[in-house]
Amino acid sequence: MTEQANSGAAAAESQNPQFSLQRIYVKDLSFEAPKSPEIFRQEWTPSVGLDLNTRQKALEGDFHEVVLTLSVTVKNGEEVAFIAEVQQAGIFLIKGLDAASMSHTLGAFCPNILFPYAREALDSLVTRGSFPALMLSPVNFDALYAQELQRMQQEGQAETTAH
Repeated sequence: MTEQANSGAAAAESQNPQFSLQRIYVKDLSFEAPKSPEIFRQEWTPSVGLDLNTRQKALEGDFHEVVLTLSVTVKNGEEVAFIAEVQQAGIFLIKGLDAASMSHTLGAFCPNILFPYAREALDSLVTRGSFPALMLSPVNFDALYAQELQRMQQEGQAETTAH
């Protein structure tokens, strides 16, 4: 009786969804201020361009790497004041999710966890370059994920009707 109870508990545990953050780390970091020191002598009227990207890679077992890339180009007038980029990564243990839930977890939930770390790394990098911190606003990765799904569905429908 005990053997059946134990095997039943093990089977139930293996089917329960599991999520665990294993590690957060900086994968890549870069900063360039091509117009320094001249840029520091000009009136500061910046315009900020932000590119945000995520990618994921399955590792061994149920481990996954998710990389959030923030690339910022700041111009003062027409001149590039600085370009900064951080690739903030995490290793996550994710088990027992259906395909849709796994896709959402990797595409939205994990980037939400990584964003504050990436924002802090970017701010630190920029202030070390002697520029004001960026203080990026929070990002709604759930909304971005939903937009990407909708875009992919529309492209899929367009391909289907083209054939």
